[in-house]
Amino acid sequence: MREAQTARRWYADRDPAAAEAFMAELDHAVQAITRLPDAWPQFEAGTRRRLLRRFPYCLIYRRREELIEVVAVMHEKREPGYWRSR
Repeated sequence: MREAQTARRWYADRDPAAAEAFMAELDHAVQAITRLPDAWPQFEAGTRRRLLRRFPYCLIYRRREELIEVVAVMHEKREPGYWRSR
């Protein structure tokens, strides 16, 4: 997803270890959502939100039958709601 890659590059420009940690946490969040998709609270427009622990990002996702669709990797403080048209 473009947002995740943009964040990874931003962290990598400042600290390559932070970029790796961001991607690892993002991967961990995706795995957790895949295992237990209903574990995180409902958010907006039929989505759910899974906050990252160490970074100011969250995953906005929805269930599509047996699939999980990640709608956005959203920064918690920048342009909230930009993803709603997806």
